[in-house]
Amino acid sequence: MNYEEELKKLKEKLNTASTMKVKAEAALESIENNRKEYLEQVKNLGVDPKNLESEINSLKIEINSLLEEANSLLPKDI
Repeated sequence: MNYEEELKKLKEKLNTASTMKVKAEAALESIENNRKEYLEQVKNLGVDPKNLESEINSLKIEINSLLEEANSLLPKDI
C-alpha cells in the first residue's frame, strides 16, 4: 500500500468535504435570511406566523364560498 497516495486521496476528500460544508453553511444562512424576511412579510400582513396554517385554511374556505356564490349568480344555461 502506498501511504503517500492514500494520504493524498484523504486530503483531497477532506478538501472536498470542507468546500461542501462551506457551501452548505452559506445556503443555510441564505435560507434562514429568506425565512426571516417571509415571516416579517406575514406579520406586516397582520397574520401571526404561528397561526399561518389556520389563516390559509380560512382563506381557502372563503375562496370556495365566494366561488360558489359567483357560480350561483351566473345563469345556468350558459
